[in-house]
Amino acid sequence: MNPQTRIAVPPCAEAGAPSPLAKTGRPLKWGVIATGGIASKVTADIALLEDAVLHAVSSRSADSAAAFAERFGFATSYGNDDGVAGYQRLVNDPEVDVVYITTPHGQHYDVAKAALTGGKHVLCEKPFTINAAEAEELAALAADRGLFLMEAVWTRFLPSVNRAWEIIHSGELGDIRWVQGDLGFTAPDDPTSRLWDPKAGGGALLDLTVYPLTWALGSLGFPDSVSAVGTLNNDGVDLQNAVTLSYEGGAYAQLSSSFIASCPGQATVCGSKGWLKTGGGNLHNPKELTVKVGQGEARVEQFEQVGAGYTYELREVTRCIQEGLTQSPTMPVSDTVKTMRLLDGIRAQIGLSYVNDAA
Repeated sequence: MNPQTRIAVPPCAEAGAPSPLAKTGRPLKWGVIATGGIASKVTADIALLEDAVLHAVSSRSADSAAAFAERFGFATSYGNDDGVAGYQRLVNDPEVDVVYITTPHGQHYDVAKAALTGGKHVLCEKPFTINAAEAEELAALAADRGLFLMEAVWTRFLPSVNRAWEIIHSGELGDIRWVQGDLGFTAPDDPTSRLWDPKAGGGALLDLTVYPLTWALGSLGFPDSVSAVGTLNNDGVDLQNAVTLSYEGGAYAQLSSSFIASCPGQATVCGSKGWLKTGGGNLHNPKELTVKVGQGEARVEQFEQVGAGYTYELREVTRCIQEGLTQSPTMPVSDTVKTMRLLDGIRAQIGLSYVNDAA
């Protein structure tokens, strides 16, 4: 196994690591941009960190921002006012150290650019941007300003997933030959939902594929070639897709994501000596790993997590900023840019395009 394919283990996921809630340095004041479902889940975990301060939240609606602030105990809130977007008012707040961006995908680039221009460290939900050109520009801006920037692929920071990397790269399974990952659900038939909105970056590929892809990247690294098929609706949004990654030496990864089929949400990694399979939850947050080697009995390793599981990612962001790092070794910006290039290639194959592509 090529050691370069190994995703770096964050300190919070190392064996014997202290609770991810334990402070690692000076407190950071957080700003949360947008107030949807994922914002609520992650904010609840931010609040658990001993060195996190919930300072500001923004929304287009001042009432929505104020209600969110009251619910979680933020010091202040911002909505659109006098032609100035709520998120711009938040990034203008000198008290904010780091922002967590959870707007629809199509807005990530504009919001992250505003935050970085305003001197804020940034944690941005996946997919990082709509395309690689946007990602490359944000990466260059963060580097120029000396600011921390990371895509919020929380799966990379979970102890269960890092234990899987340890097993895979130990050689216990032999040479890794095949990886499979799927994630899908039947999305509500609601044309107003961001899931189906092409302006918001809707579709299964950008919304879901990063999670099956994480298992391929963690097991085999970035591929040598990619082939893909997908089904688009009348608005040009992908309903589902199937992607095959091919590697020098003959290994393959087969990934699928769907908004029109309910899937088991599992990852399977198969080697010349044995296999590993996720369980106890979807592949983005497994609570169990089943491992079978040769003709022996399968063993099941079980894991507990702190909070909803976002605490590990948040601890790494906090640690990196406290230590003056501009990237996380576990989720480097270079991986994000390469992922966006890979997704651009898949979109070209299945005929999926967005308004942002014309910018």
